[in-house]
Amino acid sequence: MRAVIQRVSQANCIVEGKTTGSINTGFLVLLGIEDADTEEDLQWLAQKIVNLRVFGDENGLMNKALADINGSILLISQFTLFAQTKKGNRPSFIRAARPDKAIPLYEKMIKVLETITGKNVASGIFGADMKISLTNDGPVTIIMDTRDKDNH
Repeated sequence: MRAVIQRVSQANCIVEGKTTGSINTGFLVLLGIEDADTEEDLQWLAQKIVNLRVFGDENGLMNKALADINGSILLISQFTLFAQTKKGNRPSFIRAARPDKAIPLYEKMIKVLETITGKNVASGIFGADMKISLTNDGPVTIIMDTRDKDNH
């Protein structure tokens, strides 16, 4: 799994003119799922996201996690995070999981994040043409990949 985590002061997702998810302060998480991903990857990534200390404390240092600031999560599925661009100019997405595997893992990620945070997780609609708007706070953007756990 790959996640692009953006610290935001607001973010929302619109599908066909309707808001499917909206948050104020917290994380916009773009989540890519590949065929090799497992439940273990999901649990590891969920814990890392929730416990990531990138919110400012009283001294302006990034010492606070999501719970410390009562933050929220907007989770968006994004298979394009597994784009391979080595050959040619048209990306290949063969590493991205097919919907029959990706949808259950995406839905499970929502449930796991809700369990850990004790809050509803806002989301997009898997496979839809989504319009995402956000105000990146900082900007702070972190990329995590479960295949590279040693570096996180």
